[in-house]
Amino acid sequence: MLDAAFEALKQYDWGTDLAAVKPIDDAVATSHGNADARRSLEQRLISALASSISRDAKDYVCRKLAVVGSAAAVPTLAALLPEADHSHMARYALERIDGPEAGQALRAALAKTEGKLKVGMLTSLGARRDAAAVGPIGGLLKDSDREVSRAAALALAAIGNAEAVSALEASAPSVVGTNSPVNDALLACAESLLATNQQADALRVYKQLADDRQSRLVRLAATRGLLACMSKTG
Repeated sequence: MLDAAFEALKQYDWGTDLAAVKPIDDAVATSHGNADARRSLEQRLISALASSISRDAKDYVCRKLAVVGSAAAVPTLAALLPEADHSHMARYALERIDGPEAGQALRAALAKTEGKLKVGMLTSLGARRDAAAVGPIGGLLKDSDREVSRAAALALAAIGNAEAVSALEASAPSVVGTNSPVNDALLACAESLLATNQQADALRVYKQLADDRQSRLVRLAATRGLLACMSKTG
């Protein structure tokens, strides 16, 4: 039945009866805890993804690789990242694959993509909380594409470590009080630092954002953060 399902995948497209590929779904579910079965299934999915199947079929395979994929699937998924039709689902799989290889592929794709595709890479790196991406993401905080620069700030906010704070501070608005995604990202980072018991780092960020020259909403959020820091240390 599984062989027939992979044959059916070659003809799979929009509107195809999902029953034809259901044995693949079943194989993914039953491979849990069986490393040999999972590796075998992954290899078949990788081969299918590298073939000339339809866009919808490739989307389907990416969804399965999000569950059973490993470092072995990364090169094939990475090859799809610069392609507008396939980038989103390739990222969906890579976000969920453990190991540094997936993060490395997403970081490499930052240099190969523009516009919405680059925004997607930044979103995925943030979702993975990829600390190794802080450097290249920080370099995009002042990108001429405002959507890219905003996505870079959001990604650093999601990573939320001390290195992300440093990258954001280096790109903070030159005019204090300017509304900026960077300030929002700094607040998010401070919250993450506080949640991981790094009160000193969080306190420093909140203090600079509580400056009287900041906007009222930023000051309010920072003041709440300062009170939370004091309650933790008190």
